[in-house]
Amino acid sequence: MSALDKARNKVEETVGKAKEKLGSATGDRRTEAEGKTEQAKGNIKQAGENAKDALRRDK
Repeated sequence: MSALDKARNKVEETVGKAKEKLGSATGDRRTEAEGKTEQAKGNIKQAGENAKDALRRDK
């Protein structure tokens, strides 16, 4: 399940980055902010997955 979660998190980051670029290009600050938020959520989730993996390796 961890690999699937990591892939989903990466997709969320990528979609966020695309939204941020789109918002920036069109001058839509709301879309740009949503993109940054999605990227941050993806990064936080990814960090959680990495922490879980680290804990599993230490056992």
